[in-house]
Amino acid sequence: MTAEDEGVGPDGRSILLTHGAPAPKVFVLLHGLTASPLQFAELGRRLYARGANVVIPRLPRHGHQDRLTDVLQHLTADEMTTFARRTLASARELGQRTIVAGFSLGGLLTAWLAQHERIDRAVAISPFLGVALVPRRLAGQAALWALRLPNRFLWWNPILRERLMPAHGYPRYPTHAVAQAYRLAHDLFVEAERVAPATHDIDFVLNRSEVVVNNRSAVRLAAAWRAHGALVSVRHLGSLPPSHDIVEPLRGSWILPRVYPELVELVDR
Repeated sequence: MTAEDEGVGPDGRSILLTHGAPAPKVFVLLHGLTASPLQFAELGRRLYARGANVVIPRLPRHGHQDRLTDVLQHLTADEMTTFARRTLASARELGQRTIVAGFSLGGLLTAWLAQHERIDRAVAISPFLGVALVPRRLAGQAALWALRLPNRFLWWNPILRERLMPAHGYPRYPTHAVAQAYRLAHDLFVEAERVAPATHDIDFVLNRSEVVVNNRSAVRLAAAWRAHGALVSVRHLGSLPPSHDIVEPLRGSWILPRVYPELVELVDR
């Protein structure tokens, strides 16, 4: 156990679902900023029931028992990408085919892995490639501005504050962590326009009624990859409420019946 792991709550630990031997497929599921592996627990169980092994890692500095911890203030882009690469390397031993899927920040890391690592398939769900109302061309400058300002913790919901559920996630986020993700997304776009992705089977899953991340950025990244010959599809889920989190069942009673049947098929394709 490292110093950074101290204080990790029982609900924040990584999840490993294995059949006891390498399976035809292994899925790596990467959760979002301030969330924990439990965000993907239900999807993981459904994929496991279809015969796959499933790895749901705890992203760096996430899943601590103290929901108001300030440990995320030091999260960096390099820390996230190094962690993603190490997780992928370990997971490869658990399946003949490796599929990485991630949501929001996890979706950004999935896209980053798709650019840099040869994966059998990558599925980015509502990836954080920019903020909904901020043009992508300003992403790099926005990240620099944010990193020059003092690091502040903001509430996801200023009314509910620490009462925001689910309890296995943090109710607030540091501005510098968002800026680090913004910087990573900007660098990914620059590289994707110059170099073909190492992965050639990539899917984007987007909520047509997205309210947080920039769907247009995902479409632009898909176009950049297609220009290099990669097989990239963009799937907009329609008839959903305005929302960002379409993975965590505790976010809304509509998620399991309206999202999961299609999401499972899209991930396990």
